Amino acid sequence: MKVAILGATLNAGVMATLLSEYGNQVYWCSHQNNESSTSKHIQYLDEEVNFRLDKQYKLGQLLYSSLADLPSNVDVYFFCYSPTESELADQTLKVLALKPIVHPKLMINAATFGLNGTEKLKAISPKDHWVYLPDVIQEGNAINSILHLKHIIVGVGEEQAKTLVEELLRPIFSTPNQYLFMPILDAEFTKLSISGMLATRISYINDLAMVAEKLGIDIANVKQGMGADTRIGSSYLSPGAGFGGENFSHDILTLSSEVSKSGAKSRLLQQVLDINEQQKEILFRKLWNYYHSDLSNKVVAIWGAAFKENTSSIHNSPIHAMLDALWAQGAKVKLHDPQALKEIYKQYGHRADLVLCSDAYDAVQDADALCVITAWKQYFSPDYKKLQQFMRHPLILDGRNIYDPQYVKAQGFAYEGVGRV
Repeated sequence: MKVAILGATLNAGVMATLLSEYGNQVYWCSHQNNESSTSKHIQYLDEEVNFRLDKQYKLGQLLYSSLADLPSNVDVYFFCYSPTESELADQTLKVLALKPIVHPKLMINAATFGLNGTEKLKAISPKDHWVYLPDVIQEGNAINSILHLKHIIVGVGEEQAKTLVEELLRPIFSTPNQYLFMPILDAEFTKLSISGMLATRISYINDLAMVAEKLGIDIANVKQGMGADTRIGSSYLSPGAGFGGENFSHDILTLSSEVSKSGAKSRLLQQVLDINEQQKEILFRKLWNYYHSDLSNKVVAIWGAAFKENTSSIHNSPIHAMLDALWAQGAKVKLHDPQALKEIYKQYGHRADLVLCSDAYDAVQDADALCVITAWKQYFSPDYKKLQQFMRHPLILDGRNIYDPQYVKAQGFAYEGVGRV
């Protein structure tokens, strides 16, 4: 098939990769303008995606194009925009309407624009077959987040669209029982509900961690026991400094908004959001208590700014609540992150109370505390002797529970995790 990928999200890159690898001719309109973008290849932080995209481009299976240059005989249009780009999707459809396209075509909405988002797109291009395919890409594990799916949700309203989707995705999902076909609106609500459930699990374990600390219970044992129960499993049961990310957070806020607009009341969703916002300040509260409510002129080292490892995104990351709270108390921050420092600088610029460090151990020089916010692999096994030598006070606040409390304490550090004893 001839497939047009529209958008620059990670989902766009993954779908461009996989569909071109399986023999489709893929045309990728990866930029928002309508200019030729053949020399403007998207570079993601996922090196596997970049490598595979480059390979398909060199083989000629993947071509970069503008909307104007798209051939009129494209069979499938994939809308892979971010949740905030609904107007761009509308504009794209209006541009496509001016092209000599023979309808109907298969139009796949792979963007999360909320309930009835696909219906709004269909209203602009009603002659085509419309399908909703939820974006399930996980940053840091992009390709496998598709290839390892046991089932794929597809919102579809027409039998012909269903047949076309099965043929397009057949190389990836080869058996009929892998497809969960349902009405488009049901699929959109299911996507939001999945995000809501995952967020609920995170907030639940964080709530339990707070109780466990007060009772002298190690949440790591509780997590292990809960995860061993096959009815529950261990996914999204890691206590920490709160969740973030653009798509995940947007899904939950959208779900909460849709519930409110329906006239129904969901106290659970609001509690999930409230717990998460409170959790983003947990390391600050621990630091505040440790220094008896006086953080003036303290130097605080922070390892990690991205909302999760293997991404540069700081969207809704706990780093923002941490920085605001520390600066309000007159503390100086020395920050290290392998990928997110540019994003931090874009948002906060130059400040006397913020030092961006390209080396993790530069950040701990003369620090009164080390706070770990993102679970980057390089933070898991630090040189404790070097930390002792560089830090002014040996205090580690572990916002992702990546260390063994007893071992850290044996190295001469004061240690606090999330629900650890």
